[in-house]
Amino acid sequence: MESYCTSSSGYLWGNEYLKTRIDLTLCWARLTIPLLALVAYRLDRDIQPGSGGPNSTMEWTRSETLALAMHQCAQCHGSGLRLSRKGALSPCNCVLRSIFRICFARFQRCVSQERHLSHISLEPHQGRNRPGTWGRKDEEYIADFTLIAKRILIPEEHRLFRFHFLLGADWKLCSRQMGLDRGNVFHAVYRIEQKLGRVFRELQPYPLFPLDDYFHGPSRFVPENAPGKQLLPRPLAPLPVWVGPLRFPPVGHAA
Repeated sequence: MESYCTSSSGYLWGNEYLKTRIDLTLCWARLTIPLLALVAYRLDRDIQPGSGGPNSTMEWTRSETLALAMHQCAQCHGSGLRLSRKGALSPCNCVLRSIFRICFARFQRCVSQERHLSHISLEPHQGRNRPGTWGRKDEEYIADFTLIAKRILIPEEHRLFRFHFLLGADWKLCSRQMGLDRGNVFHAVYRIEQKLGRVFRELQPYPLFPLDDYFHGPSRFVPENAPGKQLLPRPLAPLPVWVGPLRFPPVGHAA
C-alpha cells in the first residue's frame, strides 16, 4: 500500500511523485552532461595556426621540458613530454603551467619595481637602414603579457584572468564574482595557465619564454639582403670639387 502525506498547501506527496521527479532528473542529466562536455571542449579549444597555439610546428624536446616538469607528475612521470592521441610528443600540462608561472613572476617584478629601475636599452638589428632601435623592455614585456592574454583567452577566461592574476583576488572572491564553486575556479585557472604557457613559448617571432631571449636575445629583424630580396649597391657620395685658384698658407721667415 502506497503511503501519502498532504502538506499544508494541499499538495499530495507520494511514491508516484518521487518516481516522476527521479525520471525528470535522469532525463535532465542525460541532456546536460553532453552539453557540459561540449562547453568544456569549446573552452579548451585549439588556437589557430600561426598564433603560437597547439597547432604550431614547434618541436618540443626532452632537454627543454625536463627542468620544467614536476617530478611527481602522474602523466609525464617527470620527463615533461607525453604521447598525444596522434602518437606525437607534446608537452605535459605541468610544463606549460611552469612556463606561465615563470613569466607571471617576471610580470609581477616588472609591475611592482620602482620606476627609476626601468632603463632604456639599445637593440641592434641586421639591416642597413636601421642599425638599432631604442626601447624599454620592462614596459614592452608588461604590454605583451596582457595583450597576449586578452587575444588568446575567451571573455569568460579573460575575466577570471583579470580577477585572479591582475587584481590579485583569491578563489573566494573569484567564486563570488564568477558564480563558480571552488573546484571549477581552480580548474579554470589551470586551463588558463596551460593555454597561456603554451602560447608564451610558441609565439613567433619573439616568444616571452625563455626570458633571457626576450630581454637580451638577438633581434629577428629581417635584413634587406635576406633570401628573396635583391641586394643593390649603395650609391657613393660625389667627391667635392674645388673651383678657383689654389691658395697656400703664408710661410714665415726662416731664422
